[in-house]
Parts: sequence; C-alpha cells; structure tokens
Amino acid sequence: MYQPAVLEKLRAQIARIEGVGVRHAAIPFGIDELDLRLPGRGIAVGALHEIAGSPDLADDASATIFLAGILARIEGPVFWCLRWRDLFAPALHLAGLHPDRVIHVEAGSDTNVLLAMEECLRHSGLAGVVGEVSKYTTTASKRLQLAAESSGVAAFVFRRASKIEQAAEGTAAVTRWRITAFPSEDLGIPSLGRPRWNVTLERVRGGNPHAWIVEGCDATGRIGLSSALVDRPAAADDRKFVA
Repeated sequence: MYQPAVLEKLRAQIARIEGVGVRHAAIPFGIDELDLRLPGRGIAVGALHEIAGSPDLADDASATIFLAGILARIEGPVFWCLRWRDLFAPALHLAGLHPDRVIHVEAGSDTNVLLAMEECLRHSGLAGVVGEVSKYTTTASKRLQLAAESSGVAAFVFRRASKIEQAAEGTAAVTRWRITAFPSEDLGIPSLGRPRWNVTLERVRGGNPHAWIVEGCDATGRIGLSSALVDRPAAADDRKFVA
C-alpha cells in the first residue's frame, strides 16, 4: 500500500509531465466571489502571475497597490526587479508591504529584469519576486513558471503601461490580471471615499475570465466590497461584477 508522501510525489511528477505544474498553497483574497474562480481558491504561490495596469498613471498606481497587497499577506522578503528604481515605497506601506521587506533590483532593461527574476526565484523562503517589464516572450514566461514551481515562490510579471491589445500575447502565467481605477463611492458629504478598482481576471488556467469592482487595499493588504455593491439587486449579477 502506498504512503501518502509517495502518492503526492507521484502526483507532482505526473503534473510536471502533463505541464500543469506542481501543487502549491494559495493566498486567498478573503472574498468568495474572487477566490472561488481561482485554482486553489486564491493566488497560487510557486506559480507565475501577470498583472497589468494601462498607460494611464492612475491605473498603473492601482495595479501596483493591488500587487503590494497580495505580497503583504505572504511571509518573507520581496525581490522587486525593475529597469530603474521609481517605486514609491510609502505607497506600498499603505497596502501593508513594509519597505524593509522589499529588496530593489535595478536591472536597466527588460532582458536583465527577466534574468534577475529567474535568479531570485531559485531561492525558497521568499514572499515573492516581481519583475517590471514592458513585454516578454512565451519562452521567458515558461522559464519563470518552471523556476517558481521549483522553489515554491510566487512570481509576478508586472506590465506597466500595458495596452489592452497586448493581452493577446501568449504566456505560461497561471493568471493574468488587469487593474484600472474606478470612481470612489459617493459618501454624500465633502469627503474622499476608499479607492475602488475595476479588477479584471483576463486569463486563468482551468477557468473563465471575469471582472469585479472592489475597494482598494487596506493597511493589511486586503481588498473589500463596498456596501453599495454588496446590497445591489440580484439582477446586477449579469453584468459580471461583484454583487
């Protein structure tokens, strides 16, 4: 009779042969409407994910904070690889990712960013590895996915100023997200409401694309649902937003 450890090893070997990856833990968003549409009910560690904003600076800022919120909820240091260091650390801290946890790798070019990512992903025990690139090949994405699977570290390709048509490019990423700014809830008084984002899951392995409107990250890195969205009539579900 096989022992559980032996069976799990066999499953992992079969997964590699079939190209579906090794099973790793997942970091849930804590919102069923999102988590139930993701393999493992959350953002899988030990896998590659792609996140994009848009050429609009407000969208890129929203995507950055969305990513920081995910990393804030994973233990360990973060390697953030980018062409030049223009990351605003205080904004990451507002999403729960303390600057002391972030190690910046200023690589100078997309090619060097990808090389730095792959090298960082060789080391287990990290919360995640981020690489900011304008574009990358399917082959490069496969290398990053394999490296993430081997170490069990979450990998994120962050495509800043990415146009929507670029989403058609092939990738080995398990999920691909696009985050854009959305008007805050009207509080009825002269005041600013919590930031809101249009979160679009453009691609997910084994699932279907979907879109939600959520409230931006709090100080612990968690997104939320506004009361206006939670209390909407059931008929609004057809619009494919969180309800």
